[in-house]
Amino acid sequence: MLIIKRILIILILIISIILIAAYFMPKEYAVEREITINKPVDSVFNYVKSLKNQNEFSVWANMDPKMKVNYKGIDGAVGSISSWESNVKEVGVGEQEITKVIENKRIDFALRFKKPMEDTAVGFMSTESVSNNQTKVKWGISGVIPYPTNIMLPMLKMDQMIGNDLQKGLENLKDKME
Repeated sequence: MLIIKRILIILILIISIILIAAYFMPKEYAVEREITINKPVDSVFNYVKSLKNQNEFSVWANMDPKMKVNYKGIDGAVGSISSWESNVKEVGVGEQEITKVIENKRIDFALRFKKPMEDTAVGFMSTESVSNNQTKVKWGISGVIPYPTNIMLPMLKMDQMIGNDLQKGLENLKDKME
């Protein structure tokens, strides 16, 4: 009986330490990548603000050629939605909605993931003129991992995991635009 009590006390201490550590750990993540494209800012922006075009260079959209995609609203305008369904775990089921457009500068969007797990995030793509024929494109995604699962945030390596896909997507965009 004494051994069982000690094991329970040790388990309670371990769980308490994990919960206390999670309380003080960051809950938010933000990942950004950028690339320079040899095209004028207006042509790059008009291309990236289209949800249909985003599926042409997005790494996630290209993981499943059988992915079902639906569009609602006026593509490239606030309120337009791209929803997807895939059996590929890395793609899953979800939707992206344009929430703000600043012409030739930035598009903001909400990401709502439904499968394999429910989550929400926000993202943006911005364009900035470097010269008459060069545009810097930034792509970013940020979100919140709730307590106590935020204890896993350092192990998830979000900057590397999401960042590599964003960078590859930007490289795909550069290839398509140039």
